[in-house]
Amino acid sequence: MRAENYIAFFTVCGFFVGIVWALAKAHDPLDMLVYTILITFFFYLIVHILIMNYVDVKNTVKQFFDKEKHEEIADYLLSELAIREKRIENLMVKKEEEIKIGRANAKRKAA
Repeated sequence: MRAENYIAFFTVCGFFVGIVWALAKAHDPLDMLVYTILITFFFYLIVHILIMNYVDVKNTVKQFFDKEKHEEIADYLLSELAIREKRIENLMVKKEEEIKIGRANAKRKAA
């Protein structure tokens, strides 16, 4: 399970525990609101401390991002790009030669 799921779950649990505590102990609406907010915040902080100590994010990220695979794909795409650049350069050289020949023919026809 991802860390964000733990945070969301325990924050919601804290909210409901806060509401139950406020209903049991508080009689003033402002006290109910304060108890609910404080208990929710307490659960939020506790879950962050737990995640910081027990969830290894580096291994989780490594599972989703395989560096070797992405480097292999990038190398392949770069080699394909180099091949296409060479083709385009050759086409441009041929087109320039055709333009020069066309100009020379036009000059001969004009003369």
